[in-house]
Amino acid sequence: MEQPHALLVASPGLGHLIPILELGNRLSSVLNFRVTVLAVTSGSSSLAETEAIRAVVARGTCEVTELPSVDIDYFFEPDATVFTKIVEKMRATKPVVQDAIKLMTQKPTVMIVDFLGTGMMSIADDVGMAKYVYVASHAWFLAVLVYLPVLDKVVEGEYIDIKEPMKIPGCRPVRADDLMETMLDRSNRHYRECVRCGEEIPMSDGVLVNTWEELQGNTLAALMEDGELSRVMKVPVYAIGPIVRPNGPTKKPNSSGGTLSLEQTIELACGLELSGQRFMWVLRKPTSYLGESSNDDDLVSVGLPEGFLDRTRGMGLVVTQWAPQVEILSHGSIGGFLSHCGWSSVLESLTQGVPIVAWPLYAEQWMNAAFLTEEIGVAIRTSELPSKRVISREEVASLVRKVMGEEDEEGRKVRAKAEEVRVSTERAWTQGGSSHSSLLEWAKRCCLLSFTNNTVSI
Repeated sequence: MEQPHALLVASPGLGHLIPILELGNRLSSVLNFRVTVLAVTSGSSSLAETEAIRAVVARGTCEVTELPSVDIDYFFEPDATVFTKIVEKMRATKPVVQDAIKLMTQKPTVMIVDFLGTGMMSIADDVGMAKYVYVASHAWFLAVLVYLPVLDKVVEGEYIDIKEPMKIPGCRPVRADDLMETMLDRSNRHYRECVRCGEEIPMSDGVLVNTWEELQGNTLAALMEDGELSRVMKVPVYAIGPIVRPNGPTKKPNSSGGTLSLEQTIELACGLELSGQRFMWVLRKPTSYLGESSNDDDLVSVGLPEGFLDRTRGMGLVVTQWAPQVEILSHGSIGGFLSHCGWSSVLESLTQGVPIVAWPLYAEQWMNAAFLTEEIGVAIRTSELPSKRVISREEVASLVRKVMGEEDEEGRKVRAKAEEVRVSTERAWTQGGSSHSSLLEWAKRCCLLSFTNNTVSI
């Protein structure tokens, strides 16, 4: 019996690369698959991507090949979004991926792409591989994405002008304010790319999603059981989460996202001081200073109120640019996490039972924040989106005290729910747990499809 061989293709950027690498690690360690990752790197931040790749290769679970993305920047309008650029670069990289497959001594059994790489699935059809999409986010995000082509046909005008939340069959409705910004301007090219992603996902043989049954049973049922949404989805959905980075040695990346304005940095500092709570703050250079050449290690003096470090000495720790997030969240003294709500960071927090102060800035973070606060109750959030106005120091202090303080009823509920979710994350991956069973079910199906296509002998 030939060992199944999974080919994973990662889109450019750490936020896409790391989930694919960790999925590969899981396929190797749990299923004993041979795993090859083709990592389409992004150029400017390729050093950070290279470090992430080295860490996975050192574990010995995956073979990883870096594929520089094809330079088609001349093809884009000046205001083209990152989303549009990644999708188009993935399509343009198809010949490179095809050539890499031809050089493989063992033909892959199955091809897995992330949702920005669905344009590559025709490669699998050409060589007779099963093809799957990995959505490294939650099931509600997947539901909205695959239902977007339906909304595109039935909704007139811009979504942002609709006052009532839009209905997604079998799921919680979605407000326009919670949609990714790439979905908000229907005249823009990036919106058309979003719709195309939603159309192409059901053309796969199935979808792997980084959530678990206990967390999103109703939404997963809507996607999989007979009903309007499942008829749009068309293919099986496998909840195999949470898949997160392991707690271990990591190196400092050379890129950072989620930067705040200088004014917001000052308000956040004052709010932390005002809260009276102990804190660790990973400080990133405010947007006002992004063009300056000051050394990152000197940034503790950039954007902070005068005397802040002296007044909070013994109460807070400020580090510059980067810290080992998984290791910090796993420490027993951490009682809350102010997060921009990228799904990977959310899962790193939930697997440790740490409640969240939701501070979404862009992409699907708005939707994640709504899900965390309104559906599962493990987070509290700002009164308005931080991307739309400066959050005052008084509100920051209130949020921090609320998520940390035992005397606040809402805080107690959030902390209790976070612990409940932590327990469910462990249960999902025990032998016979929902995610463990779902991954085994997927493995049987994809190997059967590959046998039908004459790609492996079983």
